[in-house]
Amino acid sequence: MMSTETRVPVLGAGSDGAGATATRRRRRLPFSPWHLLLLPVSLLFLVPFIEMFTTSLEPASEINRFPPAFIPTHFTLTGYERLFAESDVLHWLLNTVIVSASAIVSHLVLCSLAGYGFARLRFPGRTFGFLAILATIMIPSQLLMIPTYVMFARLHLVDHLGAAIVPWLASAFGIFLMRQFFLSLPAELEEAGMIDGCSRLQVFFRIVLPLARPALATLAVFTLLGSWNDLVWPLIAINNEDAFTLQLGLTNFQGVRRTDWSLLMAGNVVATLPLILLFLVAQKQFVATMASAGLKG
Repeated sequence: MMSTETRVPVLGAGSDGAGATATRRRRRLPFSPWHLLLLPVSLLFLVPFIEMFTTSLEPASEINRFPPAFIPTHFTLTGYERLFAESDVLHWLLNTVIVSASAIVSHLVLCSLAGYGFARLRFPGRTFGFLAILATIMIPSQLLMIPTYVMFARLHLVDHLGAAIVPWLASAFGIFLMRQFFLSLPAELEEAGMIDGCSRLQVFFRIVLPLARPALATLAVFTLLGSWNDLVWPLIAINNEDAFTLQLGLTNFQGVRRTDWSLLMAGNVVATLPLILLFLVAQKQFVATMASAGLKG
């Protein structure tokens, strides 16, 4: 009995000491052990971007060499010089910025208002209306192109930049995303504001929207990605070169000549770089919203 009683505290102390040592070792690590797995996976996703950038700086002799070399030996800016000299890429970029900025602003205003209404306001047909809006996500976009084109033609929007802006004023996904985020916020904060004398709109703009910055940043990223990379609809609705967006301009620019890979990759770098920079800036808000958007339904 005496030997058993002496062993128990000794074993307990030993296990506690080992646990404390392991905890201290984990605290000393400057990164999570998961990073050892995620780092190689992230490098795989970076390979296409690295290859695109290096190809834009290679001369044609190295691009067409076989077997191809992953790391080029010579660099040149000829692709970028020809891109800016032989095309209106800056004008296309300006048009794309106008379309994307208009889409982001309208999405943040309209989708946040609609999402807050479906999340907090009580009115007849609220559930049916939300489900009807949500059901439109399942309709293929190709099915709507002909009636949309006819409607835009009657509104005299075809061949104008407005043809690329109007479809991005709001979206069912944006309304759904904002509604889910607003449902995750405690209603007591809004009730306290209304007790202090704020109206519903004042509560929305002064209390709710500041708390919804992660959701708004995520919605802005998704809207930018969609409007910036949109090609099919502008290809149908816009034939005026003055209203070309960046993707439409690069597509037509490539189609009128043989494929010049350094020139094409330079255009892709110009089109992709703003998206990468924006995502790096808003990645924390993006992850926070994706973690909280599904908490309540």
